[in-house]
Amino acid sequence: MWNYSGWIGYEHHGFEGQQFILERGEYSRWEAWSGSNSYHVEWMMSFRPVYCANHSASRMEIYQRENFMGEHADVCEDYPSLQAMGWCNSNVGSMFVKSGAWVCYQFPGYRGYQYIMEYDRHSGEFKHWRQWGSHSQTPQIQSIRRIMH
Repeated sequence: MWNYSGWIGYEHHGFEGQQFILERGEYSRWEAWSGSNSYHVEWMMSFRPVYCANHSASRMEIYQRENFMGEHADVCEDYPSLQAMGWCNSNVGSMFVKSGAWVCYQFPGYRGYQYIMEYDRHSGEFKHWRQWGSHSQTPQIQSIRRIMH
């Protein structure tokens, strides 16, 4: 059974462009959905629900390089700074979402570009950072959090 745990808003029609996670709450200004020091988008043109089968056991693996190569780490909780947890690189080349749904951010403290990673997309396998979304410009990921109800 699928649970809706929020919505993903997209900068352009057809689920293209920068992604923004919209969870329960109010969003009176663009800063509320994009965060500080983030990509400036004053409107969103398409939306879809976040699908997530199991929130309580969210888990994914991050890899230093594309195609699940290089150093890797298991992620099962929120990390406002991957470097503080021991990840020695500011980049992530690929990810394998084992369960749940996640928001990955370009900078520490949940700031910068947002990439929504779901088990239901690509069977959870994101072999190259360009698969994270049509707006992917960099493999830089420095904070990660679970999408919860």
